[in-house]
Amino acid sequence: MNHQVSQNQFLPTPTRRNFLKGFTGGAAALPVFPGLFRAESGDELSRVASSLTTADTVSESFWQLVKEQFTIKPRFIMLNAANLCPSPHMVRERVFRITDDLDSDVSFQNRAKFDALLEESRRKLAAFMGATEDEIAIVRNTSEANNMIVKGLELKAGDEVVIFDQNHPTNNVAWDVRAARIGFTVKRVSLQRSPESVEEMLKIFRSAISAKTRVLAWTDVSNTTGVKLPTRELCRMARERGIYTHVDGAQTFAALSRNLHELGCDSYSGSAHKWFLGPKEAGLLYIRQERIAEIWPSVVGVGWGNKAETSARGARKFETLGQRDDAAVSAVGTTVDFLNLIGQSRIEARIRQLAAALKDGVMKIPGAKLITPTTPELSAGVCVLRFEGMNNQKIYETLYTKHGIAGAPTGGVRFCPHIYNTMEEIDRTISALAQVIKEV
Repeated sequence: MNHQVSQNQFLPTPTRRNFLKGFTGGAAALPVFPGLFRAESGDELSRVASSLTTADTVSESFWQLVKEQFTIKPRFIMLNAANLCPSPHMVRERVFRITDDLDSDVSFQNRAKFDALLEESRRKLAAFMGATEDEIAIVRNTSEANNMIVKGLELKAGDEVVIFDQNHPTNNVAWDVRAARIGFTVKRVSLQRSPESVEEMLKIFRSAISAKTRVLAWTDVSNTTGVKLPTRELCRMARERGIYTHVDGAQTFAALSRNLHELGCDSYSGSAHKWFLGPKEAGLLYIRQERIAEIWPSVVGVGWGNKAETSARGARKFETLGQRDDAAVSAVGTTVDFLNLIGQSRIEARIRQLAAALKDGVMKIPGAKLITPTTPELSAGVCVLRFEGMNNQKIYETLYTKHGIAGAPTGGVRFCPHIYNTMEEIDRTISALAQVIKEV
């Protein structure tokens, strides 16, 4: 297959030398981890970012250079961004260097700098997501962030929470568990088939809302079908009715351009280890400024003050989580640097381009049923397909054992491409899939 790269939204290919210089600051790789590049020079990052934003087009070779910023074994094709992503060299080295610094001196004096590094990550993350610093809490993952909202909202018997039935258990079963204790009702919205329009989905949600509805909670993009919900429209609809909105952004955080103020949700969650390409055990919890005071924290520990002090801290009140991985928290800011170097709009366009090519190829394989919608407004980077009457679990396993292709068995067979993938890898995946279904 020969896929043409759109030339109107990407950048020209820089030389490998200049590209790597932007990531490494010209320093040599660490001998402990060959291939890890130093990335501490903000000037170098800025210089490369400037050259990218003033350019017009990019070729497939540019994305090959991007791929080289990750440590992925040559024979493997990683297509599981919905679950876990590798981090680029500069993020991995940041984690390594700060961990090494901490292990060499665990004194209070040496660790005093971590408060400032946390705030630096918060500042960068807030700007990246279109929010204020006081609205951002850096927690451990989407699961924790979701549960903070589930447990933190004031609800009572007789209230109603409307959720999407394709939500992750932390934004689905977690509501059931709390409802069993308090006595409110959980109502599930279900899509009986792959939706054909935004209005179709809005109609289903609209019909589920009643005068008792206090919360509307859904997943921005489903990890089980790949369907993209009309989040902006749902937020507007709920706000008009005085309903709190919580969005699980695990599959859109850094995969799609998301300005949270413009999106209009009351809260939003995300994990750094997925599409964000960041460190493990770090995540995002955004709560709109006007809503922060009404959410109770799930964990109260060191750093909790009286009501006035806590209110002044904004979303920071959700960060009294005990000892943190300070290296991971700091590397959140470094990840934002990496993403900004490439550009969020380019990243989204690339993910969509790879996903579109994957869907196009899959639909030509006999017996393949694409579960994910093909239209851009109804889908993003998550691609789910199924082979009816066949052992989809075995197909998933054989793709990895025989061809080194790592997907997921979620919903059938799930592929989630990211910027470390190439068009050549998409072609190889489609060819391997066509071969595997003849063997299983």
